[in-house]
Amino acid sequence: MREVEPHDQALAPWPMLGRLLASRRFAPLFWCQFFSVFNDNFVRNMLAMLILFRLGETEAGPLITLAVGIFMLPSLLLSGAGGEMADAQDKARLAQRLKLAEIFVQAAAATGLWFSSLPLLYAALFGLGVIGSLFGPMKYGILPDLIGKHELVAGNALVEAATFIAIFLGLIAGGLSAGGRTPGGTVLQLMVIALACYGSSLFIPATRPAAPHLRLNPNIFASTASLLREFSHDGKLWSRSLAVSWFWMTGAIALSLVPVVIRNKTGGGIVVETAISALFALGIGIGSISAAIIARGRIFLQPVPYAAIAMAGFLIDVGAATWSLPMAEAEVDLPTFINTAAGLRIAVDVVGLACAGGLFVVPLFAAIQADSANEKRARIIGAVNILNAAFIVGGVLVTAALQSRSVGLSEPALLAGLGILNLGAAAYVLRCR
Repeated sequence: MREVEPHDQALAPWPMLGRLLASRRFAPLFWCQFFSVFNDNFVRNMLAMLILFRLGETEAGPLITLAVGIFMLPSLLLSGAGGEMADAQDKARLAQRLKLAEIFVQAAAATGLWFSSLPLLYAALFGLGVIGSLFGPMKYGILPDLIGKHELVAGNALVEAATFIAIFLGLIAGGLSAGGRTPGGTVLQLMVIALACYGSSLFIPATRPAAPHLRLNPNIFASTASLLREFSHDGKLWSRSLAVSWFWMTGAIALSLVPVVIRNKTGGGIVVETAISALFALGIGIGSISAAIIARGRIFLQPVPYAAIAMAGFLIDVGAATWSLPMAEAEVDLPTFINTAAGLRIAVDVVGLACAGGLFVVPLFAAIQADSANEKRARIIGAVNILNAAFIVGGVLVTAALQSRSVGLSEPALLAGLGILNLGAAAYVLRCR
């Protein structure tokens, strides 16, 4: 994977980040992304905590893993259509329509929480996945229309930081809601954030359609197949996209396994689970901003293989730290968890894994955007999202099967195995340089 530099002079990162956050051309997209991801993770973590602690499900591990697959499945089917929609029309207008629809999906999630209904919460999660699959190509496709090429790494870093800070807060809010907050207060919060998301979308600058004569293919399967077939012919974009998809699969599997490990092996309760998930989100944000600081205005791929090696090391260590621990007999609070050797080691590994992940994915995605033709950029992003979804859905389904009683692999073994596989990913990105 060769690095690409848009110009010879590296730029100071901090002023660039500040200018983007204060600019009318970028800030509305930033906040729209922030509120949207907050909504997604509020519902996802609320569902996970309900399964783990309030509903007493005996098959909690596979059910939580299944929730990840349900959320990602629409991306596998609809990202191609989302790319076509974004290329064929004003991307800002598309964002506004999607965020209006999200208000009604959040109402369904609020109803599911009120009645502690798993089917309703799963349905809302699927609806959020549908909106996310259509929003993703627009979100990343519009970015090069709003900012310069030399700002792409910084812009992507801020979008990823917004994503994972919102995950951080959404995880906390979801955990608190499942842990006993009054349903009325949670319903109000869900609806206020959904309205804020729609409101911020109204300020995204309008853009000209990249391919105004593009006709949408109503057959989503044919559209997806055609898009992937065309996309696979570009070796450079294809290899980078496979690497990005590997990252998202790794993160999804890790986030489905670590909560079960913490509950079963350390006795960590809702507060501990929420804190560790929040540390993961915070680490991704730190890694993403670090990627922008290192790049200094360039499309800079040098750190990518080394970040993959670091991801492998932290995953293996999480597995090693919990492999021989007995099943926990009592619930522990956050101070007790952090004061144990295993708890502190898990926390450090989670932060390290997340920081390495941010350093891994941000430069790769910026390079994909920079090398994509304007008239089909959103469709290319859609193809990347299809690959992401395929990797995530495939990965979590395999993980759920390996967790099931018929196979019975433990979560620490699965985490360590995922780390070993990441060594192969590091070798792949090194070979593709």
